[in-house]
Amino acid sequence: MGSDVLVSQIIHYFQTDSGQYWLYVWQHIYLSGITLVIAMTIALPLGYIGSQIRAVAAFCTAFSQVLRIIPSLALLFLLIPFIGTGMTPALIALVVLALPPLLINTILGFNEVSPLYKEVGTALGMNRQQLRRQIEIPLALPYILNGIKLALVEIIASATLATYIGAGGLGTLIFTGLGLYDMTYVIIGGVSVAILALLSMVGFDFLIRRARRYDEASYSI
Repeated sequence: MGSDVLVSQIIHYFQTDSGQYWLYVWQHIYLSGITLVIAMTIALPLGYIGSQIRAVAAFCTAFSQVLRIIPSLALLFLLIPFIGTGMTPALIALVVLALPPLLINTILGFNEVSPLYKEVGTALGMNRQQLRRQIEIPLALPYILNGIKLALVEIIASATLATYIGAGGLGTLIFTGLGLYDMTYVIIGGVSVAILALLSMVGFDFLIRRARRYDEASYSI
């Protein structure tokens, strides 16, 4: 298939099926967003506890290493006999894949907070909650945001596999194209996923730089 023909077919797809395309985009973003929220709800408190208790940190690290060696597609198929197909098993599999970077970076972020800042805060009369809210969380935030970024990119990429179990998303285009031997669908789906991942990385990199500049300005001693 020549490049001119491929481009014309891509243009034709958007002219005739743009509504379907944006539905797939919305499904992909929705699945990724819900997954990230659930994973953060689990990982951020657990990561903070891990930064305070070594046994919890050791468990989180070992747990994260085990999760990283599980192929996402294998995890999806393992869940089918127990939960069936659709959104629920896709969410569970993607949450499991998102937990390692969130846990590790949250623990690292809180562990990197210098005791000096805590001592200064205590000397100024701050209680435990004030130290956590005004010192520990702001200083750990760049690491936490980096963990969220890594998790979101992993979710967006792996969410393409959710098509296998009927959860929809841009993976539908990719696997439709592979099934029909039509590169038009593969390119549209693959490039769209790459763009979503790139936008996520750029957005979080911006937030991380802002958080670091704020920390340098606010906590320079």
